[in-house]
Amino acid sequence: MTSGVRTDVPVTPDGPTGRRWALEELSHPEYHEKKSLLARFIEWVLDRFDGLGGHGFSGLQSALVVVGITALVIAIAFVVAGPVRRSRRVRSAGAVLAQDDTRTAEQMRAAADAAARAGDFSLAVVERFRALVRGLEERLVLDERAGRTAHEASLDAGRRLPALAPDLASAGALFDDVAYGGRTASAEDDQRLRALEERSRHERPALAEAAR
Repeated sequence: MTSGVRTDVPVTPDGPTGRRWALEELSHPEYHEKKSLLARFIEWVLDRFDGLGGHGFSGLQSALVVVGITALVIAIAFVVAGPVRRSRRVRSAGAVLAQDDTRTAEQMRAAADAAARAGDFSLAVVERFRALVRGLEERLVLDERAGRTAHEASLDAGRRLPALAPDLASAGALFDDVAYGGRTASAEDDQRLRALEERSRHERPALAEAAR
């Protein structure tokens, strides 16, 4: 958010200043992706800034009212926009495999096992999904494609391995959540992905897809 510590804050902010602070914060697009009664509530609160001068408040009292109203508006807007921010972070997830990552599936699998033994299940999950994708590339179930995201890999693999499609989609979402969404993976997450990765090594592509 852009409303960090301000070095240009007036000692006693007036109504127009408080309104400007709130509007600057609310100008970010994520606050406008949620349309509800909150929008009308925020407009009503912002209008209160215009009437501060007519209530006989002292400078200190006006400052406290301005800061309080501004904090309330921003806090409520942040709560509403929070899911939007998180979904944007996931949508901006990067590739599963770095272009310069030349490791084999076996090497990635070994890295995942080492991370799990060390108790770093987030790294284990990330490496294990990479091993799954690299293994499918090695088996020619997936074509090698730089920059493929977990969502794309899950969809492509699911079309070729339809019996695993739901689990692949779930695994791709888990990878994005852990690698790019800040989620901490558990031992259960790693065990689930370990089992899926092993199944993917033995699952044969559907005939219709294999013929393509």
